[in-house]
Amino acid sequence: MNDDYDSPWKEALESYFREFLELLFPAAAREIEWSRGFEFLEQELRQITREAESGRRAVDKLVRVYRRDGAEAWVLIHIEVQGQWEADFAARMFACNYRIFDLFQQRVASFAVLSDENPHWRPNAFGYDLWGSRVRFDFPSIKLLDFTARWEELEASDNLFAVVVMAHLKTQETRSDNQGRYTWKMCLLRMLYERGVAAVDVRKLFHVIDWLMRLPKELGQAWWQEFQAFEEKQRMPYVTSVEEIGIEKGIEKGIEKGLMRGREEGRTSVLKALRQMLVLRFGALPGSLAARLGELSLPQLNPLLDAALAAPTLEEFLRHLPTTTANN
Repeated sequence: MNDDYDSPWKEALESYFREFLELLFPAAAREIEWSRGFEFLEQELRQITREAESGRRAVDKLVRVYRRDGAEAWVLIHIEVQGQWEADFAARMFACNYRIFDLFQQRVASFAVLSDENPHWRPNAFGYDLWGSRVRFDFPSIKLLDFTARWEELEASDNLFAVVVMAHLKTQETRSDNQGRYTWKMCLLRMLYERGVAAVDVRKLFHVIDWLMRLPKELGQAWWQEFQAFEEKQRMPYVTSVEEIGIEKGIEKGIEKGLMRGREEGRTSVLKALRQMLVLRFGALPGSLAARLGELSLPQLNPLLDAALAAPTLEEFLRHLPTTTANN
């Protein structure tokens, strides 16, 4: 079972961008006028990056923010999730920064978060000198591994992104220790409830933690049962009750519309409920899966609602997909 770092990091950044900067790059965060909001520039980023390049795995975010002096600024956040040393990383940081400036004529601040496990790899600059012509590009970089020695600081922090960093570190630490991961996964989620974190944030962080700290099938099912029991005991069912209610409403609505207003409308309702449930539990769906679900008939979709609730991972849910597509 391979751990997935980039997908949960994307979700965490989109949900907690301000908290991310405040925790890891506080000097930059203090210069931003947060009251004016911020905007993720996905289309602009796609114009200057080639994701298939070198087969690399990375999370890039380009964000428009406003400085406290009123000026507009663009921020390139480059999350290195490849997990190993790469010779041209600093050169790629420079290339992305320059491409944005050249194409859009905007000043860009580039930040790197190094989430690998090599304590000696710390790129933070790129440059060269040829016949008196010099190029020098410096960029702040943060090594997540350094937070291992600052664990108590993370535990004491009221910044929600600290939970993401803790989950990342414990995912790496327990790569070959499923029982240890089971324990830490429960510990981190218990911490959210004990701190009185808002329900909406519990659900968002649950997705990130559940996505990062994946468990084998049987152990994942045991963990899910323990977590449900914990929620019932705490009388704060922020995660499981929302999913169960969503499933029940989706089934009821789909069946009702299927019987009263026609089969196709019922199929559409069940499909919508299923997609919402999968996103709630596992995060954004791969485009190929969303398309596959859209091809299924109502009789094929209905059993998948139960599977979406019971499956501990998206990988396990995929095993329930029918091998053939019936006529809608």
